[in-house]
Amino acid sequence: MSMGRFFRYRILALVAVALTTSGLDQFSKYWLLNTFGMATRPPVVLCDYFSLVMVWNHGISFGILSNTGQDETAYVLVAIAIAVSALLAHLALRSPHRWERVAYGMVIGGALGNAIDRLRLGAVADFLYVHVGELGWPAFNIADAAICIAVGILLLHQLRTSKVAA
Repeated sequence: MSMGRFFRYRILALVAVALTTSGLDQFSKYWLLNTFGMATRPPVVLCDYFSLVMVWNHGISFGILSNTGQDETAYVLVAIAIAVSALLAHLALRSPHRWERVAYGMVIGGALGNAIDRLRLGAVADFLYVHVGELGWPAFNIADAAICIAVGILLLHQLRTSKVAA
């Protein structure tokens, strides 16, 4: 296989992972908001530790910057997501490791999924809530979960491939 053909394969695979991730994220949000009507429902308890809730995140992770009161915040965050995605795509295409490329694609897809929310809805729709009683993790979505899983893959890959000096 020629290098050009191999590089095209990497690009297609990266795009496929990113589009699948953002597609699953957008589909889940569309279904929960438009079919299930989550925006008008009270929290739905699925089991003792997991519920569906509707939280609109106008900021970044864990609601940071959500009270800035500036309409431009969403556009700045979208621009940052695009810039970071371009950097990650560059890193992914240079990586010789398949799982590292997959992880970068998942982060790109997650970032783009949340960016689409910001442009389309004005905020990121979060709905998954893991908790023990009243103590819980902040609500998140499929894009956030994909980003966390991808970071885990990258950390495990780094631990596996790094050489520790004695």
